Order: sequence, then C-alpha cells, then structure tokens
Amino acid sequence: MASGVTTRMISFQARRHSKLFFSRSSDSGVVGRRRNIQTRFFQSTSFRCLDNDSNTLIEGCSLQDSQAIHKQALHPQTPISLQTLMKTGRGEFLHRTWKDETMQAQVKKNKKLATRQVLIQVAGFLRRELPIRLAHRIQDLDRVPMMKEQSSVKAVRELYTKSCLELLALPEKITNKEQEQEFAKAVEHIYERHAGVLVQMARGAFELRQAIREGTVKHPKISNITSQQIDFEKMEDTHDFLDRFYICRIGIRVLIGQYLALRQPPVDNYIGIICSQTSPYEVVKRAVDDAAFMCTRKYGDAPEVIMTGRLDLTFPYVPTHLHYILLELLKNSMRATVDWHGIDADYPPIKVIIADGDDNEDVVIKVSDEGGGIPRSNMKKIWSYLFTTADPTIQEGMVAFNENVDHAIDSPLAGLGYGLPISRSYCRYFGGDLSVMSMEGHGTDAFVYLTRLGNRREPVPI
Repeated sequence: MASGVTTRMISFQARRHSKLFFSRSSDSGVVGRRRNIQTRFFQSTSFRCLDNDSNTLIEGCSLQDSQAIHKQALHPQTPISLQTLMKTGRGEFLHRTWKDETMQAQVKKNKKLATRQVLIQVAGFLRRELPIRLAHRIQDLDRVPMMKEQSSVKAVRELYTKSCLELLALPEKITNKEQEQEFAKAVEHIYERHAGVLVQMARGAFELRQAIREGTVKHPKISNITSQQIDFEKMEDTHDFLDRFYICRIGIRVLIGQYLALRQPPVDNYIGIICSQTSPYEVVKRAVDDAAFMCTRKYGDAPEVIMTGRLDLTFPYVPTHLHYILLELLKNSMRATVDWHGIDADYPPIKVIIADGDDNEDVVIKVSDEGGGIPRSNMKKIWSYLFTTADPTIQEGMVAFNENVDHAIDSPLAGLGYGLPISRSYCRYFGGDLSVMSMEGHGTDAFVYLTRLGNRREPVPI
C-alpha cells in the first residue's frame, strides 16, 4: 500500500486576536520584563544556580575565568516571547534604544538603516544575555550528581565554558556596524559548534546508564538495590536537570538562530526563523513525507495518513520546531502500526486532526493511530530520558554516531528514548504542551498544544 495524505476540508472562520506584549529596553537593546516564572517541570531547587559561590573553581577553568562565569550566573535570565522576537525583528522597539528624534526619522525613511539598527539592537541584547544563559548552564553541568562525571557531559561543559568566555571577551556594548559584524561572526561559530550538543548529552545519559549498571556510579537514593532493579525513569533529579538543560538549550538556539536569520536577505512571511503564516497542514504534509520515507526504508511500506479539520489555518510559529514535533509523533505512530499489524497487512490509517476555534487559546493537533497502544505501566516512562527499549548494542552504535545537526530523518536519537521528551520541550518552550493518551490493545492519541497568540514567555529557570 502506498503511503499518502488524504485531506478533507472543514472550514471555520477564525477571528484573529491580538494582545500586545510590551518589552523594556536596556543599554544594549530590547529585553523582556523580568519576572519569576514557575513551571511544574522546573520546581526542583536541587541545583538552583543562584546559590552562587564566586570562589568555587569550575573544572578546567582558572580562578579568574571561574569568577567571571559565576558573576554572570548571578544575573537572572531574561525570558522572551514569540511576539517579542517578531516585534523586535520588525523594528517596533527601535525607539526604545535610539530616543533621538532625528535618528527615528531617518530610520523610518531608510529601510536599510532600520535593518542595520535592528541588528545592532539585537546583537547588544545577545551580548548581555548569552553569557548569562551559558553561565547558568555551566554551573548546572558542574553540579548535577553523577552525570557531571560522564565524559560526554564534561565535554559539553567545556564547550559552554569556551563559548561563554569568548563572548565575555567581546566589547560589552555594540554601537556600530563593525562591532555588530564582529559579534555576528563569533555567535555564528558558537551556533555551529553547539550543533552536536543534543547527541552529546544523549551520549552522557547512555554513559550514566552503563556506569550505574556496572556499579562504577551509585545513586545516593538507590544504593541499596542492585543495578538490575534500577528504574532509571524514577531518577527525578537527573530528569529535572535534563529538562532544564534542554529547554534552555532551545532558548539559546532560538535567540542566536533568530539573530543570524535576520542578517540574511528577507523571505516572504518570515521574520528571522519565525513564519507569520505557519500552516500546520503544510508542516504535517512534510512531516508525513519524511516519516513515510523512514518507515518504508525500514519496513518496505508505510500507513496512510488522513488529515482533517482546520487545514486552512495559519498562525505565527517556528516551522522547524513544529516539524520536529510532528515528525516524531508520526514516526512513532507508523512504526507502532506496522509492528502491531505486521508487515504486508492492510494498515488502518493514521489520523491527524487540526483544531482551532474563534475563542481557542491554543491550536491543537491530534495524531491518532491504531498501533496497539502503550501499557499503562509504561506511560510515565515515555517521558524519561533514561528509559529506552532499544537494544544496548543498537544504543551503543547510535551514541557513537557523529551527528552535528539538531534533528534530521537520519538522527540517531530515535532509539535513545529522547524523541518524546525533546518534542515536549519544544512545545513547552513557547507556552504549549504535549500529552499522550493510550488504550492498550488498540492505539494511541497524541495532542500537541500550541499557543495562538505567541505571548507566552520562555519557561527559563530563574
């Protein structure tokens, strides 16, 4: 049976709501108003970076460098929203940095000058914000029990330390074109250098599982039981750390990626990496093609996908984030369907429903399959970075894979138990969520919630 997409149009009239998100300026650019953001998955205070000791040496750093990093970590991170990124990219906050009326008049008349001033403004904000974010992650990496001893995690900490110190060596204020170009070159190198961190941290989790099984590392809370009895998904401190790390990594990648994209020639309907007319229908179609390719490559066939609902819907979002989330869900559904019904069977279709109403606060995408479902005892485990059903030899081969991209159809992360928790982090980054409901013996429904207004700020730990 050939894979494909069948569509049925259900028309709704969507009324566009707008809710302004105001930002304030600093010496170096536009920043969001700071506030404490409490979220369920960041309530653990085990490794709060504000518990700062400026004389504590960071492994591999001199005292001077350690003190510089600790000083940055004393500052809270500044959460931003999708709306803030879009408004800043459009130059709506230029008047907050350049209060001179003559300059404002010139900017309004000269589009090229406006673009340059936007880049200087964004670069100034990043010069201040990125070292703070990196410093918080360095402290977290230096303090997390057990994982900090793994070689891959040490390598990530060294990478973050190098990048933080490089940024601190640049001028504190960016006020002209030449300084902005120098800064752009530096952050582009950092962006490329950090591309493999996702896989590298997956290696660290794999190394931790191996170390605990071999008895070379003991968890303080589970030292009285054998390595064969360990429920890795119950290691809450480690999961809290990984949740913090990945949500913050997404934030760093978004900030740098948005800035670098603003420096490129403009693309219709795009402000940096954000598409003001993101079509879930079009993103689902691309994700279906990629998932079907992966499924066909492995099994020789792939189930059909039927899309219904608001196929005409568009809203501001980052299409690459949405593609990653949907690819993960569709890939899982296709694999489960083929495994449950057997190769060469007449597969039931996977159904995707896009829902949105006049007064909805979220765009909701449902992915439904009849792939046999998930046992209730495993439902919590699907969100664990440390739980996977993949064969250990396969896992070892995957973590040896040198992957220098965040995610792709050839990514080795699929067998490492990372797909769903990372997808949930992408959803939560802009205030959405991902939930899964399953009926064992029948199938699974996954619900992707995405905020329509884009006014939710990042849930960065303060």
